[in-house]
Amino acid sequence: MPTYDASTLLPLCAGLTLLGLIGSWFAWRRRGIAAGTRGVAWSLLPVSLYMTGLLKVLWEVVRSVVSWAAHLIFSPTVWAGVALFGVSVVLYVVSGIARGRTPKASEKKKPASPAGELTSTGPAPASATTAKAAKPSKGKAKQPESSEFDEIEDILKRHGIN
Repeated sequence: MPTYDASTLLPLCAGLTLLGLIGSWFAWRRRGIAAGTRGVAWSLLPVSLYMTGLLKVLWEVVRSVVSWAAHLIFSPTVWAGVALFGVSVVLYVVSGIARGRTPKASEKKKPASPAGELTSTGPAPASATTAKAAKPSKGKAKQPESSEFDEIEDILKRHGIN
């Protein structure tokens, strides 16, 4: 790949800017001031990149990317690295899915014991559904609650959280 040469790129940048300004003038006449102004903005970029020295940086970046791509195509070691990168991404995604599916300790179901039977934590609480049925509702429309909410409420009561 050719190297950076300032004396060659200055006329190229000036030519691109001149062509862009001519195109901007036509755009201004046909499509209005907004299109012409936008064209002028894009047209001034090549000369501004040259004058600030950023064109040399851009040239080196493009040269490095092209060199890396050429090395990638012909190197089995690089292809093995790309394959390992893909495997690591797949494993990371799978671990995230598996993490979302494993039950947490608080969500594991305990075997039900009959009311009044002694367990290691004391007597088992009476059925929450019979206790709820005995309480009158306070002006709310009755909503059927699932057994999951009852279980969660029982767990919270056992831990002293109201």
